[in-house]
Amino acid sequence: MSGRRLEGRVALVTGAASGIGAACARRFAEEGARVAGIDLAPAPGDGDWAAAVKAAPDSLFEQADVCDEAAVNRIADATRDALGSIDVLVNAAGVPGGGAAHQIALEDWDRTIAVNLRGTLLPSRAVLPGMLEQRSGSIIHIASVEGIEGFEGGSAYNASKGAVVLLTRNMAIDYGRRGIRVNAICPGFIDTPMLRGLFGMEGLSDVAERIREAHQLGRFGRAEEIANAALFLASDESSFVTGVALPVDGGYTAGHRFGVASMMGLD
Repeated sequence: MSGRRLEGRVALVTGAASGIGAACARRFAEEGARVAGIDLAPAPGDGDWAAAVKAAPDSLFEQADVCDEAAVNRIADATRDALGSIDVLVNAAGVPGGGAAHQIALEDWDRTIAVNLRGTLLPSRAVLPGMLEQRSGSIIHIASVEGIEGFEGGSAYNASKGAVVLLTRNMAIDYGRRGIRVNAICPGFIDTPMLRGLFGMEGLSDVAERIREAHQLGRFGRAEEIANAALFLASDESSFVTGVALPVDGGYTAGHRFGVASMMGLD
């Protein structure tokens, strides 16, 4: 198949076993990329990662912790050795974490910051030397709407994703003149295993419904919708886009509804 947007490129995706990471791997493979995946969980036998492997049979998967610098560096080196380069990085690995600042256990705070922030930095550090040498590359961090506005009880998660947004902007400044673009996607609430696990906790069903209604499209997002945005940022179609924190959130950050639209017959 010709004319695919990532034909001949190599993408490294963290958090690739499920959710947004797996959807990105599958979408990139459909568009011609060879894909390497990292996840603390094993690669599933079905679902989006399996679809990515079917679309790109020479794809790789390594089970590793994105907080482990040696493991991340080893996987980046192995990807370059096997596939020739790394042209695109998607940092999709992440964990939830919250609680009021005076209540959250420090070990929970540290783990959330480590996975969501250190786990974004380490893969970036691992791929940047190669991208600097080839003077090209696209790095895509998966941040969150909670990285650009507050959310009650979201102390650690919000802090980690807000840091990812500013890291994105700094990296765009530092590496832009060397042909490397760095952008963040800020998803709204996406129907993934992580979200379903969170909303499955006792007492959160009503909260989940209110959060769903806070999206102006009236629904949660789908992982493939984030993958489509990542595809745009990975491809030459976004060649003049860098340093952006792009909300893909069904209108969650657009503003608020108070019933006026209903009075105008717009529901």
